[in-house]
Amino acid sequence: MNTRYSARPSAKPSSTRFGSPSRGGHTYSARPSGRFGGGNSRRAPARGGRFNSERIDFARFIKRAEKVEEKPYAPTHTFSDFPFIDRLHKNIAKKGFIYPMPIQDQAITSVLAGRDVFGLANTGTGKTAAFILPLINRVAEKREEHVLILAPTRELALQIEAEFRELAMGLDMFSVAAVGGMPIMKQIKEIKLGVSFVIGTPGRIRDLLDRKVLHLAECRTVVLDEADRMLDMGFRDDMKFILGKLAPERQTLFFSATLSPEIKKMTEEYLKDPLFISVVTRDTSKNVDQDVIRVRGKEEKIEKLHEVLIKDGSEKVLIFRETKRNVDLLETELKSRGFKVGALHGDKRNRERVRTLDNFKENRINVLIATDVAARGLDIPDVTHVINYDVPNTYDTYVHRIGRTGRADKKGIALTFVPA
Repeated sequence: MNTRYSARPSAKPSSTRFGSPSRGGHTYSARPSGRFGGGNSRRAPARGGRFNSERIDFARFIKRAEKVEEKPYAPTHTFSDFPFIDRLHKNIAKKGFIYPMPIQDQAITSVLAGRDVFGLANTGTGKTAAFILPLINRVAEKREEHVLILAPTRELALQIEAEFRELAMGLDMFSVAAVGGMPIMKQIKEIKLGVSFVIGTPGRIRDLLDRKVLHLAECRTVVLDEADRMLDMGFRDDMKFILGKLAPERQTLFFSATLSPEIKKMTEEYLKDPLFISVVTRDTSKNVDQDVIRVRGKEEKIEKLHEVLIKDGSEKVLIFRETKRNVDLLETELKSRGFKVGALHGDKRNRERVRTLDNFKENRINVLIATDVAARGLDIPDVTHVINYDVPNTYDTYVHRIGRTGRADKKGIALTFVPA
């Protein structure tokens, strides 16, 4: 994967407190690195939600896709209304954006004004642009501003960084994707050259802080994407440590698709007089047919999965398992049955993960088996089926998983295997 990007050289070096002010102004960096395979906290559990598992009524996994005549959202702005600099407006127009999504329409002005925001919106509804656009604009105007963006998985961090590159094109600002998977020295070099945006996962960010490469004392803007996952037990210690290193007077932005009462209460510790914005329309996608498949034992389970995969319409299938080992075992089994399949989890090398995800997005494989590293925020086009081969530990996890299908007003199917 090509991970170095060229841009117009800067007339003067851009100052940074993340690294050195001596950067020459000619590259973006998206080169992931680090020895912690998942890019997550070193103390993070191998399976998401282990610490807060719940008993879920299987009836909650059964729901027909709704054909609801919803009143179309009437935005109060167009993108041209926002007070962005000219170059950013050109980049927005190049992507074909005219009318903002609801979370963008309601959040951008407040983020520009410097308010703390908690944005709650369904998956696939434009949360990234809701915070990345106003922050790019601020850095472009002030040049002394620096932004830390935290995500729970390296895939999501890289996706955010890719969107940043498109929207910041020609603005002479630089980023590093600080995630695990490749030697850390490459990221250290980028930070020392000088960056305005550090986009990473908690384990890698903490590692850079421990090495005294990353300095956050005067960083005044932090974003937590998938904030509920970032504040759960798996990441909590690292998040307290990282947020404690930031300037006390700062702007803090949380975005998520789900929010438990426990996590909402916890946000009081980090957000000052926040604006809560909720544009969630329902707890699961209206475009997804949801059902269960009852099975007795492992042999019947794999046979029923085989039947689903060979049915007409099973064109692009994302299968979730709870552990890395079981992901690998199912991948081996399905390959032996002739399926074009890939596996994604935190023990895979970064190059393997990127290649596998690209192969799935580009339809070179049509079955992807993953842990919950694929459940959060990833934009994978045209997934026809999400299959919970293992019952998720929490209903929120279920919501995030099935949000990978039924996107862009297309119908999706979610199937959950449960004991007979």
